[in-house]
Amino acid sequence: MAEFLYRIGRAAARLPKTVVAVWLALLVAAGASFALFSGELKDGFSIPGTPTDEVNRLLSQEFDGMGGGAGTIVYRTDDGEPFTDAQKEAIAERVDEASGVSGVENAVDPFATEQERADGEAELADGREQLEDGRAELESGQEELDAGREQAEASGMIDQLEEGLDGRQAEIDAGREKLDAEAEKLEQGEALMEMSSGIRMVSEDGATALVNVSFTQPQEEVPQETKDAVMAVFEDDPVDGTTVDFANDIAMSLPQLFGPAEAVGLVVAAVVLLVMLGTLVGAGLPILTALVGVGVASMIAMSLSGVLEMASITPILGLMLGLAVGIDYALFIVNRHRRQLKEGLPVAESIGLANGTAGNAVVFAGATVLIALLGLNMTGIGFLGLMGSVGAIAIVVAVLIAVTLVPALLALIGPRILSRRERARLGGDAAGEGGTAEGAPDRRGRASAPKPMTAPGAIGRACAAVAVLGVIAVPALDLRLGMPDGSSEPAESTQHRAYTAIEEEFGAGQNGPLLVAAELPGGPDADTAEAKAPDHQFQVAEEIAAQDGVAAVAPIGMNDDYTVAIFQVVPEEGPSSASTEELVHTLRGTEPIRGLGPLGVAGMASGNIDISETLSDALPGYLTVVIGLSLVILLLVFRSVFVPVVATLGFILSFFAALGGVVAAYQWGWLGGLIGLENQGPVLNFLPTLMVGILFGLAMDYMLFIGTGMREAYVNKAPARFAVVQGLRAGRAVVTAAAIIMISVFGGFVFSETAMISSVGFALAFGVLLDAFVVRMVLIPALMHLAGDAAWWLPRWLDRLLPDIDVEGSALERRHAAGAAQEGGDGSASVEQPSADADQQGTTVGTDRR
Repeated sequence: MAEFLYRIGRAAARLPKTVVAVWLALLVAAGASFALFSGELKDGFSIPGTPTDEVNRLLSQEFDGMGGGAGTIVYRTDDGEPFTDAQKEAIAERVDEASGVSGVENAVDPFATEQERADGEAELADGREQLEDGRAELESGQEELDAGREQAEASGMIDQLEEGLDGRQAEIDAGREKLDAEAEKLEQGEALMEMSSGIRMVSEDGATALVNVSFTQPQEEVPQETKDAVMAVFEDDPVDGTTVDFANDIAMSLPQLFGPAEAVGLVVAAVVLLVMLGTLVGAGLPILTALVGVGVASMIAMSLSGVLEMASITPILGLMLGLAVGIDYALFIVNRHRRQLKEGLPVAESIGLANGTAGNAVVFAGATVLIALLGLNMTGIGFLGLMGSVGAIAIVVAVLIAVTLVPALLALIGPRILSRRERARLGGDAAGEGGTAEGAPDRRGRASAPKPMTAPGAIGRACAAVAVLGVIAVPALDLRLGMPDGSSEPAESTQHRAYTAIEEEFGAGQNGPLLVAAELPGGPDADTAEAKAPDHQFQVAEEIAAQDGVAAVAPIGMNDDYTVAIFQVVPEEGPSSASTEELVHTLRGTEPIRGLGPLGVAGMASGNIDISETLSDALPGYLTVVIGLSLVILLLVFRSVFVPVVATLGFILSFFAALGGVVAAYQWGWLGGLIGLENQGPVLNFLPTLMVGILFGLAMDYMLFIGTGMREAYVNKAPARFAVVQGLRAGRAVVTAAAIIMISVFGGFVFSETAMISSVGFALAFGVLLDAFVVRMVLIPALMHLAGDAAWWLPRWLDRLLPDIDVEGSALERRHAAGAAQEGGDGSASVEQPSADADQQGTTVGTDRR
């Protein structure tokens, strides 16, 4: 692979304009593909086969127009006074118009609904009054009958009148039974009315109203075009004196792919590059190539949205990864090229050699991230696998850019990749003016031999690192997964205004009502089933209302054969609260009518809970796969048992610490003011799984550039503990720069107005910070020092079985360096045979070369 990449680098250096033209053509082609084939992004996530999905399928089969998605429109009067009759009529007209939109099953007039409620209450009141009148009439008749019986007995006429009196008594008793039956129905109606009193469409002050729209397709499949058409009905023709807002179940705010905060992250990355590379052209090259790669990858990914259901966060994830790794991978090659130029190599030869050494490491590092991202498809969760695949596209493009476009641009730039001072110093050295005093650093920056840390110091560092990571990870014990709701949207957004209005006027639970399905016994025939259905329906409603956390419950209807009843249930708290999650589980374990099975629960809140639990169940298996993969990769690279184990344990520590930071910031609300977080809530349900895949790949990158320096020094006969500090010194500069760049790029997304984007950016930035600076630069060197020679122990039988992977292309470096030295005899630029110390001063070093 190293030799192949060397040849690619040399070819790109010979034909730089051709390579640049090819990438520009690819960028244009990706743009054309985006323009022709891109579709709309989804604002939700779904997993087929969940309990919510099963209930939706049941409702679609048993009820016409049920099982589809829903949307909520919130009307408020500007003056806070009750709606006028004219306003009510205007809203009703728009409701009728919305009902006719293609893809809409029904739209409900809130004022008509409240009028029906009022009529029902009045009917119940009339029924109660009639019942009392009937009872009074029967009691009066009973009194008259009793008096007549007494008179008949007193006059001795009881035998002649007894049959008539008994008949009259039978009529009164039958009337009582009828009234008792009617009273029972009336009491059930009153009880149901009381249970549903918390479900309102118009607020108590009459100044806020909710329009509910039901769609023909499931919530996750409703086209945004349909939602936009519905919103246009209410928004384009406003009702005088009112304000209209749309809940997040119908309104979608597409997050920005790139904004001011992300630009600040790029500026920070540019400053880091400028400090490290010393030239504007050197600092600009990695950013330019990363932007080209992101453009190609993002537009390719977006063009797939026309045939694949893609969530709005998916292309942004590709943008995050493409920018971060694109800059870092280019940096590795540019930095290696600069070092070689300062050692006297010709430009073309240096480009090829940098591509074959540092480029080889880039390919390997990219492969680890690629495998981890593609591994997300192993979870069996479609939208998560698609995120991983889109991220993988970004990684592949970033690697290809690094090993082709970067060498081409380096050839076009030529020696200007070095600063004027560096070029002048190089010219002076070539003229014999660059001698070094004994004991001072030479022109390649070699300093005196580093001193290894002491055993107590190593123990202290290891304990401190573990303690810090452990403390930061503590909040992860309280991890609760969910999906952002309207409260997490920007305060000025229509979704947030709608969520707040509903919570204030109707209760928090109205933002996430549940749809509950219950099986009923039915009957041997239709008449019997119909007669018994109200009692069964009431029994189920009573059982639901008795559960903790239920604010209101209302029967919605029954299917044609009276075997399934559905209810609307409003929780006491919001859709992302712990109590609502507990209520869903409680209802699913409740069996109101024995022998017919537990209740089924659906709705957006229920669906999000199911997705969160499915992702939680998939996380341990995926984490196990990633850990196993980590052990295998590191075993191949470092030919050691100890190094893969401690490196993997370090990754686990940094992962849980990063997760703890996410919980503290986004679930507990710590640091919310600093990152612009207005409302805390559950952690994004797919974030932990996503973190495993991405942070694993990045952690392996850093382990590669730190650990291989230690390995190379040890192979070159340095004592084990000296090899640790030599390898750390060799790789820490480039790893520090790479980590700061990644933190800057990811950190720019923390300030996104979209909670999903913000939490992903924070998790990745914080995870990189902990893994690079605490695990790779503090914990791992300390443990390696304490292990000594045992750190590099490998059973002989395993040593014979493992292939020898020259990750850094060190064998390539020796071959071409030797050839360059031979050419130096006939006046060409020469380069001395690299020593172990010279290798250790570079940004990348070789592994065991046996």
